[in-house]
Amino acid sequence: MALTLAQLNAAPEAEALHLLDGLYEHSPWIAEKALAARPFASLAQLKHAMVQVLAAADRAAQVALVCAHPELAGKAMEAGRLTAESTTEQKAAGLTQCLPAELQRIRELNAAYLAKFGFPFVLAVRGPRGTGLAKQVILATYERRLLNHPDFELAEALRNIHRIAEIRLNDLFGYQPELGNLVWDWQEALSVHTDPGYAELGQLTVTYLTDAHRACAARIAADMRGCGFDEVAIDAVGNVVGRYFGTTPDAKYLMTGSHYDTVRNGGKYDGRLGIFVPMACVRELSRQGRRLPFGFEVVGFAEEEGQRYKATFLGSGALIGHFDPAWLEQQDADGITMRAAMAHAGLKPEDIPAIRRDPAAYLGFVEVHIEQGPVLNELDLPLGIVTSINGSVRYVGEVFGMASHAGTTPMDRRRDAATAVAELALYVERRAAQDGDSVGTMGMLQVPNGSINVVPGACRFSLDLRAPVNNQRDALADDVLGELRAICERRGLRCTLEETMRAAAAPSAPAWQQRWERAVSALGVPLYRMPSGAGHDAMKLHEVMPQAMLFVRGLNSGISHNPLESTTNDDMQLAVDAFLHLLNDLATEAR
Repeated sequence: MALTLAQLNAAPEAEALHLLDGLYEHSPWIAEKALAARPFASLAQLKHAMVQVLAAADRAAQVALVCAHPELAGKAMEAGRLTAESTTEQKAAGLTQCLPAELQRIRELNAAYLAKFGFPFVLAVRGPRGTGLAKQVILATYERRLLNHPDFELAEALRNIHRIAEIRLNDLFGYQPELGNLVWDWQEALSVHTDPGYAELGQLTVTYLTDAHRACAARIAADMRGCGFDEVAIDAVGNVVGRYFGTTPDAKYLMTGSHYDTVRNGGKYDGRLGIFVPMACVRELSRQGRRLPFGFEVVGFAEEEGQRYKATFLGSGALIGHFDPAWLEQQDADGITMRAAMAHAGLKPEDIPAIRRDPAAYLGFVEVHIEQGPVLNELDLPLGIVTSINGSVRYVGEVFGMASHAGTTPMDRRRDAATAVAELALYVERRAAQDGDSVGTMGMLQVPNGSINVVPGACRFSLDLRAPVNNQRDALADDVLGELRAICERRGLRCTLEETMRAAAAPSAPAWQQRWERAVSALGVPLYRMPSGAGHDAMKLHEVMPQAMLFVRGLNSGISHNPLESTTNDDMQLAVDAFLHLLNDLATEAR
């Protein structure tokens, strides 16, 4: 018989502690302290209470918890001394049936890990979907995490312990994140489509209007129809558009969505999560036979990444009238023009102006997106409220000095271009950190024709400066450029600088941000407000209608644009639940 929150909340302390036995390996103190926060309104609230207990514990207690876990495929498993929960988990990952060579490799890695960190390797082997990780994934994770700093690795072990406890808690309460599983499965099915040359390497790459890209569009459209959308179409730039009608024909629409193209060798969730989460909402509304007092439009934007052609945000930009006809003559690496690619896909450029939306017909735009950063992961929070999409400015520049002999030029007589750029890089790091939420990156540094025994006479560099509001971005840029001039003057150098891109910040519309906040609070999840350092389709829609975003925690330090990009079925379920709550909230407002 599955446990209920009502039972847990009403049970005497000793009984309640017994009901939660086994969540954290041989460590009942975590559940005991968390129970002080009763009554719990949701499983998510209970989970976070236990997260807070462990976060408040000292390092010794945290290390002891890690050490309470058995090694994977270790001696305790061989001797049958694992807890029932650990036995189930290791069996789900196939670790109880290792081949001799696999067993030998795991034990070598266990020994190396223990020698480096002083505690056993802990991994939530039932994985993000809860059904078990493949052994090759487990081995790759061992090898990757062996390279971590000890402090970081302790935190990573604790995050995996929380995931283990989350899955055990789901089992205890008989809870299945059904819509989270559905979103997971949709993303896995879509990821089988990848561009030629990458499929053979097992890499995910989907660029604009390739055969893989068109297959993705067809798959999304089919899934939309299966969810119960009233209209599904692929428009003149390749956007997949699904519409779920409101209660009246003249009702305004709420627009949502994200992109389905990827970077090269990217992840499965960037963009696509923001298509499938609202699709799951429509599926629920359709199954309930329920209509909202507004229409709901979900768009799978065809292009956001700018990987095949230099036309970033092409899909969302076209909906606000920002399609540049000059793009049609751009060529990809194989010499194929965008015009030819569109013709091959059966798209007609002359139809593009007709897909421009009338902002007056829309309530606004909301977007769900994987965070693409480490913040939520480090805080052990599943969801984050986006306050603003950062404004940015980019430059490319070059500092010129004098190339000279590395052995014969005294240090006080050098005109070293590279050290000047290095000095600027350190200044960017310090200056951006002063704001707390600004970021500055010098991603490209190059000494043309550099030699090991030559003082660099020139150094090329890039600057990428971002902040949540334009004034803050501009102040950062002014200071950095002023420092560049001062460095060059002090060192007797000259420089050139070209601004290559400037994008305005896109602050969330207060009313829409508050709707997301109410939705997240209703789930029992703590509110965490944060800016988005990355650009999103919401930036384009922001130009013509109010917008706000919801972030979903990513695993593996929140890495994105990378095959390790991932999130869990539980976190995706919470995103669907939050979105449904927002829709219900909006429906109540409209009455």
